[in-house]
Amino acid sequence: MPMIKLSRPIIDFHAHFPAGRWRNPAEMHPALAEYGRERGERMRKEWDFPEPEPPAETEEEIAANAHRWRDELDRYGIQRIVFVTGKGNDVLASVVRRHPDRFFGLAHHDPCGENALEELQRAVEELGLVGYKMFGPGFDRPFEDESLKPLWTYLADRKLPVLIHFGLLGHAGGIVHHPRISPLTLFNVAREYADIPFVIPHFGCGYMQELLHLCWSCPNIYVDTSGSNQWMRWMPYEITLESAFRKFYETIGPRRIIFGSDSSWFPRGFSYRYLQDQVRVCYQMNMPEEDIGAIFGGNAARLLGLDVEG
Repeated sequence: MPMIKLSRPIIDFHAHFPAGRWRNPAEMHPALAEYGRERGERMRKEWDFPEPEPPAETEEEIAANAHRWRDELDRYGIQRIVFVTGKGNDVLASVVRRHPDRFFGLAHHDPCGENALEELQRAVEELGLVGYKMFGPGFDRPFEDESLKPLWTYLADRKLPVLIHFGLLGHAGGIVHHPRISPLTLFNVAREYADIPFVIPHFGCGYMQELLHLCWSCPNIYVDTSGSNQWMRWMPYEITLESAFRKFYETIGPRRIIFGSDSSWFPRGFSYRYLQDQVRVCYQMNMPEEDIGAIFGGNAARLLGLDVEG
């Protein structure tokens, strides 16, 4: 398997460990569940992806997938990977412990739930997770609500990266309307807690203009490039992977753009195709090697507290 060679080691800042289920189709209206299944099958054919295996459930299956993921990193020349979800904090921490030189994990419990701060402290201080994954449309209250201030303060004091998904959420039949679906709803908190590096994935996932404005205003806002970015097809004006890279590169430069793949399930494993497309775009834009190295590894290394070599 040929590997992409860059000036710095490649770090994938956005992947999902394939354990547990994000959403149970049985909990949805049958029409929505069937619609999501049909569109998912269509996407699989469009990208020539194999049919997904069921997510790991047992301890043995989880351990096997951890080793498979380590092998994927070796196969494609990826130095480290950040799993942003993985069937709860305890399970994901157990996965990271199997290959601590290659894996990182983010806490991903409900930030509005009871004892959310205590669980975050446990996830970071006892389990060794290195940040927090959230969903903007998962918040049942404004980000600046008084009840959330201790959570933001803890994250700011430790400068822990917070990855928050905004925009379209889920597959077909998913969320497209919510009071906190836009990245701009984070504006007040991002300015007040400027020590928190907020990472917004998928170029804003349908809210690119809003994310560009937030990035322009707040130096602690990062964008991650992860996934197929099919949301670009559903915009009323033309957006391509190259135009998205160009707009963010012109607005914030190379040091706040972070590569992610959004890889998850097997047998697809690491989505090398996404990496290839993104690296190609950066070279076609004539970016310097140093900037490309920052986007695909150096910036993630800095947020994760690694040395300059990643």
